[in-house]
Amino acid sequence: MQFISISRPQDSFTQDQYALLVEAEVLRARELYAEGAIRQLWHRADTPGVCILWEAGSVDEVLEMLKTLPFTRAGIVESSLIPLKPYIGFGPG
Repeated sequence: MQFISISRPQDSFTQDQYALLVEAEVLRARELYAEGAIRQLWHRADTPGVCILWEAGSVDEVLEMLKTLPFTRAGIVESSLIPLKPYIGFGPG
C-alpha cells in the first residue's frame, strides 16, 4: 500500500537547529529508500518542507518510520499522512 506524507517545518525552530540534524536526516532517508519504504521524496516548491511517497503495509508502519527521521523526532517538522488507493480508471473494466 502507498502513502504520501506532507511535512513542513515548525515556525518555532531556527535554521541552526535544522543544520544540526540535516546530515542525520539525509542518512536516515537514504536508509529508508534503500529498504524500499521510501519510494520517492521531493522538496516542496510552494513552501519549505517535503513530500514523501511511502510503501508500507499500514498507516501505523509509516507513522513508526516517520518517527525514525531526526527532524520528526526533534519536533522540528509536522507531517500529515494520506493513504492512497489505486485509480479505478486504469484497472480492469
